[in-house]
Amino acid sequence: MSVENGMKSYMCVICGFIYEEEKGRPEEGIPPGTRWEDVPENWKCPDCAAIKADFEMIEI
Repeated sequence: MSVENGMKSYMCVICGFIYEEEKGRPEEGIPPGTRWEDVPENWKCPDCAAIKADFEMIEI
């Protein structure tokens, strides 16, 4: 992840899955560049089905 573009990453505290704003989740209808706050509230971790509240911003 490059810091210059201001994109962040968020990690699921339950399973360690990482959502990267830069990459999005196109296979789930979330285009690359989608900010975390713009990810739908009902979105769940694709690996363990945790909710958005179970994710924390991380530095990579």
